[in-house]
Amino acid sequence: MKKTLLLMAAFVAVSASAQVTEDFKPASTNQEGKQYPMVNSQRMVRAQISAPEANSVKLDIGGVKYEMKKDANGVWTGESAPQDEGFHYYQLNIDGASVPDPGSKYYYGASRWGSGIDIPAADEDFYTVKNVPQGSVNEVYYYSSVTQQMRHGYIYLPAEYYANPTKKFPVLYLQHGMGENETGWGAQGKTGIIMDNLIAAGKAVPFIIFMDNGLNARKPGEQPMGFGGPRPGGPRPQGPRPAGGQRPQGAGSTSGWSAPPHERSRLC
Repeated sequence: MKKTLLLMAAFVAVSASAQVTEDFKPASTNQEGKQYPMVNSQRMVRAQISAPEANSVKLDIGGVKYEMKKDANGVWTGESAPQDEGFHYYQLNIDGASVPDPGSKYYYGASRWGSGIDIPAADEDFYTVKNVPQGSVNEVYYYSSVTQQMRHGYIYLPAEYYANPTKKFPVLYLQHGMGENETGWGAQGKTGIIMDNLIAAGKAVPFIIFMDNGLNARKPGEQPMGFGGPRPGGPRPQGPRPAGGQRPQGAGSTSGWSAPPHERSRLC
């Protein structure tokens, strides 16, 4: 079985390299000024790294490792097969060691900080920054009465929160998927951008979103239950997956966050 899977991966890699459209552009998730990784119109990812002393370098994305080729200057370049639209975690494998790509921004996923890339999507307009009233995503530290310690999270406040200081707003407690953390929805998921656009288009009422780490919200002395720790009781939320690629998955929060006393009257 293992041999068959390796042969299939090799076939995919060879097929991809034989039919490459040379219209690659730097990914939107690259670090400033970095040209690689790139994405073309076929949704292939091209990575490049200088590693003159390496014997093997692979692009690891979508569960497949694609062989990269070294030139005379010790620079390795290689492409993946076409990827699904949306956000993907990926890494480079250098002589057996899996490492982040120094050209991409870093995101927390698969229980580690590593590389991520956005593959352009047909419906990406809904998460593109526009000239509309802008809310904010704020980093906060707070004391949790559940975990009995200081915790860290992010809170989205709509533009109207600042313009209308006496108005009360609904609150959504939004959590990440497995192996992610409190940064997921704001960074990979682009929560603030999506909300600003929806509110401006009249497709959503303004509301507050609080995002924290649901994998470490345990009472003192409480042991983790499986991967990530205990989860809230009751049925899991149901509904369609969000469009536009692999965005973090949400769930309810049990972290014990509450707004500062002078702001609590604005939550409903």
